[in-house]
Amino acid sequence: MIAQEIEERTPPKRFITTHRDDGKAVFEERFGEETNMVSNPDGIAFGLSYTTKGLPVSMDNDEDFGVYDHYLKSTPGLSISGGNVLRHVDIPPGMKCTMHRTVSLDYGIVLEGEVDLLLDSGEQRTMKVGDVAIQRGTMHQWINRDPNKWCRMIFVLVESKPLAIAGQKLGEELDEMPGVKASE
Repeated sequence: MIAQEIEERTPPKRFITTHRDDGKAVFEERFGEETNMVSNPDGIAFGLSYTTKGLPVSMDNDEDFGVYDHYLKSTPGLSISGGNVLRHVDIPPGMKCTMHRTVSLDYGIVLEGEVDLLLDSGEQRTMKVGDVAIQRGTMHQWINRDPNKWCRMIFVLVESKPLAIAGQKLGEELDEMPGVKASE
């Protein structure tokens, strides 16, 4: 039931720009405008809207398009070593994801609906449309408490150094997140 509901949702659009040979800006068409949303077994859907590798990003000769094309064919984990990820995420009504941690600095922005951000300390904030979470390698969980409305978020994940707290290095913890690969 959830998978069918996801398919009926409107996929997010993203518009990628580039340049013609004369230097004028144009829209790149090779990737299409819609982000393909892929549903995990738990009903949460992820869409890889763009990704790059290396800083600063090289856009000469559309090198970044090659990186994005590679990851469209071979889906990365939540974050990419030496790169960044732009990802749309749809959280179904009444759904909570597994408590998890990434080795990245994440910017999560609510585009539609509401979601609770729960930390492993028990602290929690409710996020509404336009709110942003700056996720800094902490254990966290996303909870859509509304039984009828979807939550759509967009995330920018930037690789970080593993965080050390009180001398203990904290790594990625995905704890059985269905369908989510470990980061590279």
